[in-house]
Amino acid sequence: EQIFTIIAVLAGLTLVVWVYIVLPAEMAGNRNRNKLGWVLISLFFSPVIAIIGLLVLGGAPKQSAV
Repeated sequence: EQIFTIIAVLAGLTLVVWVYIVLPAEMAGNRNRNKLGWVLISLFFSPVIAIIGLLVLGGAPKQSAV
């Protein structure tokens, strides 16, 4: 009984970390956007806002080396 509680808590924490940190960071990286900035938006506001924002903005133009 206690082991199931521990497993459920760990699964929940893994899901929260994935939604709040990993998912926005990967989406931002794939769109050439600042990963840290979008993770902070996700943490301070909402992961839904960060994900929708990334979807709406799309990819950033690649910066050329000077």
